[in-house]
Amino acid sequence: MFDRQFAQVLETMPAVLATVIQTQGSVPREVGAKMLICADGRILGTIGGGAGEAKVIQQARAILETGRKQWVEIDLTGAPNRETQGICGGTMRVWLERWQGERSLSLVRQMMTMLESGQTVSIVTPFDDRFPYLSQDCPEQAFIETLHPAPTLLIVGAGHCGIQLAKVADLVGFQVIVQDDRAEWANAELYPQARVAHCAIDEVVDELANHTELYAALVTRGYQYDLTALQALLNRKLPCRYLGMIGSEKRVRKVYQTLEIDPEKLRSIYAPIGLEIGALTPEEIAVSICAELIMVRRGGTGRSLSERLRTANSSSGR
Repeated sequence: MFDRQFAQVLETMPAVLATVIQTQGSVPREVGAKMLICADGRILGTIGGGAGEAKVIQQARAILETGRKQWVEIDLTGAPNRETQGICGGTMRVWLERWQGERSLSLVRQMMTMLESGQTVSIVTPFDDRFPYLSQDCPEQAFIETLHPAPTLLIVGAGHCGIQLAKVADLVGFQVIVQDDRAEWANAELYPQARVAHCAIDEVVDELANHTELYAALVTRGYQYDLTALQALLNRKLPCRYLGMIGSEKRVRKVYQTLEIDPEKLRSIYAPIGLEIGALTPEEIAVSICAELIMVRRGGTGRSLSERLRTANSSSGR
């Protein structure tokens, strides 16, 4: 949430930041989830939707006028004789605070700079008259949150798949860098949501040497470009969190046979890239690749969510 979009809002208007501070039981969002309610009526982000979120939005609009910070309790237990906003089974406590003016904008920009350079940020939100600030210390009556840099996706190859992959990766929260040696493809017009590196792959990898959350997707136009990129990425002191390569099984085998590198490192490569969803078009391939990126980032399995219930129903004879 502490990103360019937040900064752009604060440049022109106030906004109320709603942050989930506490949860108990089954709830739709985690502690730290955020939503921004802008003075022009826009809502950015979500804390779970439904009647509970509507209650928060209603209170936020009042805070835009008064500036008074406050808690909002959301009851999702579905308990009888109580005002409930859903039936998830738990409760949420949300903190609402108005952000406006140069002080707010300066803090957001400072956090953006730190996060985009790969640093973690600890922000303290006091539950009194003080404004949020950056610190490792947490006083009483405050919420401290450690924010980690967004993972960086390095897309090697700026062709049709790369264009669509950058769009989807940006949408799901990756900082995107695109590398290609062709100026007609590697340009800001085709990649408005990414930083474009029109240089050798070695230069980009060296620049990202200290990034601990580096994901790399090789969607190049030929296996000879894969070889150069793989050599550079596999030789990083900090291994990539994810390294995937597009291509048929024949192309992948040819690359592996040509590479002179530790077989253990080869086993860390996701190739052919993406999850098996039958993707054919560049847009579908981008979704397939991003699904695999999310799986690695969040520790998922890639299985259909309905599979477990379907198996359980089958076992019970239903």
